[in-house]
Amino acid sequence: MTNEPLLPGSTIGILGAGQLGKMLTQSAQKMGYHVHVFDTKEACTFPIAHKSVLGDFSDKDQVLNFAQEVDSLTYEFENINAEVLEDLSNQDYFIQGAKLLTISKNRLREKKWLNAIGTPTVPYRPVNNLDELNQASADLGLPIVLKTVELGYDGKGQVLIKDESDLTDQADDIKSILDSGGVAEAFCDFDYEASVIVARNPQGEIECFPPTVNIHRAGILCASYSSSQLKEELFDDIKAVATTIAKESDLVGVCGVELFVTKDQELIVNEIAPRPHNSGHYSIEACNLSQFDQHILAITNRELIEPRLVQPTLSVNILGQHLDHLGELVAKFPQAIVHIYDKGEGRTQRKMGHFTLSFESEDQIAETLKDPFLQDWFDQVG
Repeated sequence: MTNEPLLPGSTIGILGAGQLGKMLTQSAQKMGYHVHVFDTKEACTFPIAHKSVLGDFSDKDQVLNFAQEVDSLTYEFENINAEVLEDLSNQDYFIQGAKLLTISKNRLREKKWLNAIGTPTVPYRPVNNLDELNQASADLGLPIVLKTVELGYDGKGQVLIKDESDLTDQADDIKSILDSGGVAEAFCDFDYEASVIVARNPQGEIECFPPTVNIHRAGILCASYSSSQLKEELFDDIKAVATTIAKESDLVGVCGVELFVTKDQELIVNEIAPRPHNSGHYSIEACNLSQFDQHILAITNRELIEPRLVQPTLSVNILGQHLDHLGELVAKFPQAIVHIYDKGEGRTQRKMGHFTLSFESEDQIAETLKDPFLQDWFDQVG
């Protein structure tokens, strides 16, 4: 890719064909681009892409052959062989590069890098056996959160250790994490969780979406919403953290930054995701453009658009166990915009879609969150 924008009619290639790939494809197509997708199995983006390719993410030749057919290459999830993508980073069609992906795939590498650029994280220790875990517990104090260094999402690959009895009660899960390499994190007694989607293009333009407050259950994101709880001063602080991450990583595209907001209203970065993020889905209905639109603008070397909140919006995930309750959902909230990803089997705790509710004021969001229907919806998660 030259310094010129990639014009509509060009082809964008996406590694991964899950729901993020699907929503990226929908944004790209409405902007006039063709889309090719590559995945290890038939996934929900296949029916809508211009071309779909089955392959192996770790097979460099297959990925290279796919990449050489497109004008701009991107990815929709982190569990891709970073070494394969690093080999493509000097190619014009891979303007996004693999720098931030390589950093974020490994939690120890990610925290070390965040600290090095002046971004606060919780204290942490690498742990690979019980002796190191016991030492980390002594250093950090209980409770601690034990996580796999790589992989693990939606509460998988992590264990909360509150006291010594958990070492016995959760021995199998702990051993599994230690055997694959773990990181022990000090428990953050936060006030609430927040996140922001930051975007950067190759020219260095940076834009942040309005941050959201997030609700988690059992390690899974249940809901995200715009809130006056994030006062203007905190907005600025959150955007400053996200901007630093975007600059220092040479980000191209969008990145989700998850944060803890402490009781003293200080910010601690929990994790980063160099791709569209679940907490940014609200932007489809709430903002003047979505996180997916902004990502396409960035990877096609176009000017970014300043995101604006058009209306207060609550975005709620639909998991497998919720699918039998869609009729009740629409009856309760007839204004709901429901997104179903068409991912196949609706297994318990598997993200199958989301819905958004828009309001006149943020006060209505607070009242809606107290509704017994939504409380039961969240309780079904954990």
